[in-house]
Order: sequence, then structure tokens, then C-alpha cells
Amino acid sequence: MPVKKLTSLALLIALGTAAGVFSFPVAGARIFPVQHAINVLAAVLFGPAPAVLVAFCVALLRNLLGTGSILAFPGGMFGALTAGIFYRYSGRESLAAIGEVAGTGFLGALAAVPAARLLLGRDVLALAYVIPFTVSSLSGAAAGLLLLRFVAAPERKSMERV
Repeated sequence: MPVKKLTSLALLIALGTAAGVFSFPVAGARIFPVQHAINVLAAVLFGPAPAVLVAFCVALLRNLLGTGSILAFPGGMFGALTAGIFYRYSGRESLAAIGEVAGTGFLGALAAVPAARLLLGRDVLALAYVIPFTVSSLSGAAAGLLLLRFVAAPERKSMERV
């Protein structure tokens, strides 16, 4: 893995971990829009596998530091994966954001149910996390899309010339 790519991934992980204090509870889940913005950025800039790696590392570090919950794993990782896949096959940043919302809001929410039951001792309904995960991912995916359009786009164009 090239040093520049590895450094960029590490910076996204550090940003996601440091921003862990900016989460808030909604309907039994901790909402963390920064993670979803990072997922969209990582998916578009690096692809599905590195985006999942970033989401996993951020979730792991936030849990170790006490700023996250176990639900960060399915929520972040499914969103990163679908954002990366949607972008890879479409080439459209907007579809990466839609993939983030679909992956987190539906797939991640459904995967969080067994985690909540087994690890947190919460007996929740199958769709209990769909609304809070969707709200979180919508706001974060929109922020990630804006960052890609207005901040990362000029940087990507300058890198293409090199």
C-alpha cells in the first residue's frame, strides 16, 4: 500500500476517533454523523475494502476509548461497504452517499439487532434501529458529499495531474 494512501487512511481513522465525542443518543442508539461522512469520503477516494477498514478501526478505537458502542461496528461497516460498492459500479459520488444511507440505515440496523440482544442484553424489535441509523447516515452522508464536492474535488484534480 503506498505511503500516501496509508497516511490518508490513518488520518481518516484519527479524525473519526477524535470526533467520537460529537455523538448523541437517539432511540437507543448513539448517532455519529461524522463516521458516515468519513465512510463516504473513504469509499470514493479509496474503495470498498479500505472504507470498511477505516470504519472498523474507528469503531474499535471509539469502543476502546469509551466514546462508542458495539453498534458502531455494524452501522459503520455496512455503510462503508455499500457506499464503496455503489461508487465503484456507478462512478457517481451521489450514489456513494445513497449507498451509505442504505447500508447503514437498513443493513447495518438489521445487523445491529443481534448485537444488541447478545452483547448489550437489549431485546429490541427487528427494525428498531432503522430510524436512528438512517437519520445519522443521512446527515453524515450529506456532509461527506459536500466535502467531496467542494473540498476534495480540487485536491483530486491536482493529484490527477501529477
